[in-house]
Amino acid sequence: MKNNIEQLAFSWINSSLEKIDQNNKYYCVTRDVFQARLDHLEYDLKNNLSKDFVYLISAIAGEIGNNSFDHNLGSWPDVTGIFFGYNIDNKIIKIILVDRGQGILKTLKKIKPNLKNDQEALKTAFYERISGRAPENRGNGLKFVRESILDNKIHLDFYSGNAQATLNHEFAIKKSEYVIKGCLAILNIQITE
Repeated sequence: MKNNIEQLAFSWINSSLEKIDQNNKYYCVTRDVFQARLDHLEYDLKNNLSKDFVYLISAIAGEIGNNSFDHNLGSWPDVTGIFFGYNIDNKIIKIILVDRGQGILKTLKKIKPNLKNDQEALKTAFYERISGRAPENRGNGLKFVRESILDNKIHLDFYSGNAQATLNHEFAIKKSEYVIKGCLAILNIQITE
């Protein structure tokens, strides 16, 4: 059973366009709304974690959220913006970022047309220095996310299309039980005393 924030995220990404609640407090229509909520997350985390770890988590969430805006600019299929929610309890911090964008495969196929499927696209996104915004000199973002998660006991489930990447102390990609028409990231951070 998914917790409430996950249920809301899955509902948001799977709802028909006319059922999307654009007044939902988790909906960030623009990057500045996302940044304001990210700043609020930092503030809320400072009560539970060290300052350096708070900034690392903010950087990871910021990279994932900003990718949604960067790689869908002018190409959003239906709903512009992202769902960004988090829940902090006394043991676990859960952060969820969702977009209804093009997805990793479609974005990367523009510059690497030989990609065969969503699983291959996710592996490429997390391991290769490649960007769907070529010829801009970018492409380090998800590599930074992967390295930071593997080094810091954070758990990430990242979905795009019919693929799921799971990162914690290891990295694994498999076919997902869900088909996500954009990207869905679920971060779980254990709070240690």
